[in-house]
Amino acid sequence: MKYGVIGTGAIGGYYGAKLAKAGCDVHFLLHKDYEYVVKHGLRVDSVDGSFLLDNVNAYRSTVDMPQCDCVLVCLKSVNNHLLTTLLPPLLKNDTLVVLIQNGIGVEDDVQELFPNVSLAAGLAFICSAKTEPGVVNHQCYGYINIGNFSCQNQSMIDDVVNDFRIAGIDANEVEYQEARWKKAVWNMPFNGMTVALNTQTDTLLRYPSTLRLIKEQMMEVVNAAKACGVKNIDESFADKMIDNTINMTPYSPSMKLDYEFGRPMEIRYLYQRPIEMARKMGFRMPKLEMLMDELLFIQDSM
Repeated sequence: MKYGVIGTGAIGGYYGAKLAKAGCDVHFLLHKDYEYVVKHGLRVDSVDGSFLLDNVNAYRSTVDMPQCDCVLVCLKSVNNHLLTTLLPPLLKNDTLVVLIQNGIGVEDDVQELFPNVSLAAGLAFICSAKTEPGVVNHQCYGYINIGNFSCQNQSMIDDVVNDFRIAGIDANEVEYQEARWKKAVWNMPFNGMTVALNTQTDTLLRYPSTLRLIKEQMMEVVNAAKACGVKNIDESFADKMIDNTINMTPYSPSMKLDYEFGRPMEIRYLYQRPIEMARKMGFRMPKLEMLMDELLFIQDSM
C-alpha cells in the first residue's frame, strides 16, 4: 500500500517512519523542516530502538505527492480547515483516510467536507514529541487502535492494521464510538489539567488532591460515554488509565506543548463537542465544563 502522511510531527513522524522503515511506500508532507529532512533525513529517537530514515519521500505540497491508498492525517484538529486543499490531490476512488487526531466529532465534520471519502479514526496511545527539526522523540507506549467510521471495504482496514503490525506497532481494529470515548477518558483530564496547572502528568498523580480530581474527571467521561450509548467502559478502565500514566515517563501532552509554544489549543474537539453531545443525552460534566472554560480563558489571553 502507498501511504501519505499529512502532518509529519510527533505522531505522523513516528508512525510514518516506522511504516517506511518496515518497507512501506510512505510519502511525507513537511512544512518548517522540509529542507532539513531532505538533507539529513528523519530520525526517531525511541525507547524501543532509535533509527534514521536517510532517504525520505518528502514534499512541501500535496500537489506534488502521488495518490495514496491510505492517508494518515496527523494535523492538529485546529487546522482541519486546510484539508479542503491538502487532501484532494492524494485521493483515489478507494483511498482510506485515517484521522489520527484528538477529540470527539472530528470524523463527522471531515465527512461533511468529503462525503464520499472512506474515513477511520486512529487512536494513538503514545508519548512522543517533536521539538526540533527532523527529530521525533518517542518516550513510551506507541500502540494504535483503528475505528472504522465509514469505510465499506473491510480489507482496507485489515491491510492498514496488518501493515502497522509488520512495522512493529501494536495495532488493532476497535469499535469506533467506544474507541473515541475511551481515548477521551485520558485526554480530557490530562490535556487540560497540565495546561491549567502548568505541570506534567506525573505531578498531577503525585498529590492526593489532583489525583482525586483526575479520577473524578475521568468518571465524568466514563458516565458521559455511557449516556451516549457506549458499552464496555466503566470505572476499571479509568483506573487502568491512571495506572498506565503512573508507570509512564513524565509527560507534557500535546495541548500542554501547544500552550507552551503559543499555538491554538484543541479545545473544540477535546472539550466542547463531547460536552455538547453529553448534554444532549441529559448528562452534564461539571468539572470538565469548568476546565473547558478555564482553557478558553487561557486561550483568549495568549
